[in-house]
Amino acid sequence: MSLPDLPNSDLPVSDLDWLFARQRFGVHPGLGRVRALLARLNNPQQAYRVVLVGGTNGKGSTAATLAAILNVAGERVGLFTSPHLTQFAERFRVVEQDLSAETVADALARVRPHAEAVEASFFEIVTALGCLLFAESGVTLAVMEVGLGGELDATNALDPVLSVITNVALDHTDILGDTLEAIASEKAGILRAGRPAVTDIAPALRPILESKGADLWALGDIQAQSLGWEGWAVVMPLPDNRSLSFRTPLLGAHGTRNAALAGLAAFRLGVSGEAIQQGASAVRWPGRMEVLPSGNGGRVLLDGAHNPAGAQALAAALRDLLPQLGLEGVPFIFGAAADKDLGAVAEALRPLASRVILTRAVLSPRAANPALLAPLFGDLPVHLTDSPAEALTLLNSFSEPLAVVCGSLYLIGEVRPLLLNEAGELRERWQ
Repeated sequence: MSLPDLPNSDLPVSDLDWLFARQRFGVHPGLGRVRALLARLNNPQQAYRVVLVGGTNGKGSTAATLAAILNVAGERVGLFTSPHLTQFAERFRVVEQDLSAETVADALARVRPHAEAVEASFFEIVTALGCLLFAESGVTLAVMEVGLGGELDATNALDPVLSVITNVALDHTDILGDTLEAIASEKAGILRAGRPAVTDIAPALRPILESKGADLWALGDIQAQSLGWEGWAVVMPLPDNRSLSFRTPLLGAHGTRNAALAGLAAFRLGVSGEAIQQGASAVRWPGRMEVLPSGNGGRVLLDGAHNPAGAQALAAALRDLLPQLGLEGVPFIFGAAADKDLGAVAEALRPLASRVILTRAVLSPRAANPALLAPLFGDLPVHLTDSPAEALTLLNSFSEPLAVVCGSLYLIGEVRPLLLNEAGELRERWQ
């Protein structure tokens, strides 16, 4: 299959291609290799405080909101997230700015021989690389999004001053377990006995987290008022019967709880209410409920809803937003990884779709064949395309005021630069 017509990255080829090739060795949970790698790099993660943010859904937006708040509060914050959408350097942000491709490439060249010596995996290398970049950038605090799971995830080699667990849903069941209890137990591994932690996990699963001995606070009931396409107004509870009101530009009711959880985490770190309000209102989280202009004068809503819980959250958001535009349904561009529960994802999205354009992220070997997805959408008009570029061309021919692109974040990562006329990377990726 031909690659999309995108400009290449400006990162040097050799070291980054070497790193991406490490993906083929898969995921190997465990902390021995990453600890050995960090030690060979003189333990850069010890130069600053660390907050770990784990969970099944919402951990990225929670981490991004917390970082925005802490920057307003006067910290020099490093934000580590994965996967990236368009450029590898997006995974490493310092004070709300991506580090330059040259800075990342220079650090990767120095990490590579040590990573080869300990036979580190792709994500272990990326985690250690982030730790080194943040130390050399002089951050005072790093907000680190946990990758897969928790206890055996590479980020758990760090020593957090605070841990955040957003929620638990069924995802990656082949690795984490096929019950919510098993997944919650794995996620709980990022907690530390006697240290502060916050969570929005379901009450029935909370005892699993409490068994770790952390000083755990659970997010209580919040009040949220939709501001339409401007986001949400939120009132969140604080201790001693106090509350804090703020606004978030994140769309979708699920985003309000993520933002509130970030606010609660910031409060536990001693941040003022004013800083929480300012930071929460300034957060940006590309590719997740993000609205961009389309090529035909309309708008496109991008979201990485890749599992049933994410798809249900997207559907709930659309039920709030579409009537404000006088719409009952919109066209969808959809593509996702073949190893997800795609039947349940399609079931959540079908009632909001007027037609579906099926495609695949051409750079992701995990992407499902569009033809195999067609039966999931019942009697809806379905169109098959071979690439995101072809899907967007077809979408523009319909001249719709709004469309949704959703599924795999790798799909979003290929669509987004096409909409913005930005550079993309021509490397296979699935981590």
